[in-house]
Amino acid sequence: MKTKKILAALLASMMVCGAFTACSDESEDSSSESESSAEESSAEEETTEVHIAVTDDTSDFEEAVGAESGDAYLAIVDGQWWIQYWGNIDDEGSMLAYDAGVATITGDGDYTVSVTADTNGFRYDTTGDANGEYTPSGCSFAAVMVNDGTTLYPDMAIEITSIRIDGNEIDMTAKNYTASDDGVEMRANIYNSWVSDENIPEDAHDASGVLTDTTGYSAQIIDPSAFNDGWTTVEVDFTVTGTGA
Repeated sequence: MKTKKILAALLASMMVCGAFTACSDESEDSSSESESSAEESSAEEETTEVHIAVTDDTSDFEEAVGAESGDAYLAIVDGQWWIQYWGNIDDEGSMLAYDAGVATITGDGDYTVSVTADTNGFRYDTTGDANGEYTPSGCSFAAVMVNDGTTLYPDMAIEITSIRIDGNEIDMTAKNYTASDDGVEMRANIYNSWVSDENIPEDAHDASGVLTDTTGYSAQIIDPSAFNDGWTTVEVDFTVTGTGA
């Protein structure tokens, strides 16, 4: 009988120890889960803080302007082929899209297109600091372009009447013509060194129609050295005819 009581006591003692061990394991698991949850919560808070910081850093940027179908814009590239604008806001090299002056062609009349480097967005894209300083210089290409102009207004003619750099009008050394390189857009070259005066395209025309005599017309109507001392804002005035409206 005494032996049975001793065995029963030993068995009870083993069960109690097992219970304490199980409770200890559950407590550790609960503690680990609590620590893991706290770490995840902290990570989420840190991510949110970083996101807010990035948003605040660019909140004072000007609107980036893209040209839609029927819009005219000033396509321009600096002397290093770095600073550019091609009527869009997505491609690399669109630092001049901020506050770009785009004109919607609604019919015959006078219009103005422009670009400016005097924006927080431009300064940030070129220097990494909205308060930084960078001045474009030189000119590798410039033209007035109309998105879908050939499709919308096949008889459109663009006559450039004035070109200004930082408010100062520069001389035009030849007359521009209107043509389309791709059968979709319409353009009037201001400075295009890839087109010689002896190789003016067959569809080149002005307000009077297709050019039969190209004397005095050129794809390079300015001296690009006018841009060499640096520029901030470029504006181009032009007259549109032949739209039928």
